[in-house]
Amino acid sequence: MTNLPITRNKLMIKYNEHQFYFEEDEIVTEYPLTIFLNDQEFATLVCTPSDLEELIIGFLASEGAIRSYQEIKDIMINPNHGIAYVDLNRPFQLNQQFFSKRRITSCCGKSRQSFYFFNDARTAKPVQSSTNITPSDCFRLMDYLQKSSTLHQITGGVHNAALCTPEQIVVRYSDIGRHNALDKIFGHCLKMGIATEDKILVFSGRISSEILLKAAKIGVGVVLSKSAPTTLSLQLAEELGITIIGFIRDNRLNIYTHTE
Repeated sequence: MTNLPITRNKLMIKYNEHQFYFEEDEIVTEYPLTIFLNDQEFATLVCTPSDLEELIIGFLASEGAIRSYQEIKDIMINPNHGIAYVDLNRPFQLNQQFFSKRRITSCCGKSRQSFYFFNDARTAKPVQSSTNITPSDCFRLMDYLQKSSTLHQITGGVHNAALCTPEQIVVRYSDIGRHNALDKIFGHCLKMGIATEDKILVFSGRISSEILLKAAKIGVGVVLSKSAPTTLSLQLAEELGITIIGFIRDNRLNIYTHTE
């Protein structure tokens, strides 16, 4: 626990029904966290100051800096200074080729060209999933996500994501950063030893290529969203074996990839 406030109250002026009036509103906290990995500055994340350990673990795994939770020797978080120190059980050398450069490359050996971080080519692998889901499951899980997202209901300022079975939510996280919400899920699963290949990812925002790659790294084969995908996310989903179902609202949905 960081004991940092996730929201702060702000006195503001509202306008409604042709009148101005004062009212307090809860604003979600935006918090910078700098991660040092084996005493090397690795990255600064801008996030909601909650579930920071899960965020750190998931981010490091997503970036390919670790392959399992067991590689982490210790995590020390200084919440007041926004710094996290992570010590690994092995040497780590920051390689700019892997962790900062972008390149044009074909995804998974296919001929089509995908533009993404060099490191994604090393960590995003095709997903093997036999999970089946019905339209009723999609509507129910999206309804569960929206109704359980208290922080979003209070502030309207966070993204929500949940790892689910077709029947229920297994774990859910919120964050101002949509990528952070997925990293928190990834970190929780690694820490707790939760299998992901038979699970479903339910997400509140647009499915961009970066979100799709995060899903592939987590290892899920089905991604649900109440919003839209992008063309590159669909291309990557086809190549990585992921089903994308979007615009889940008002008893309607669109199935974009791997309909089987």
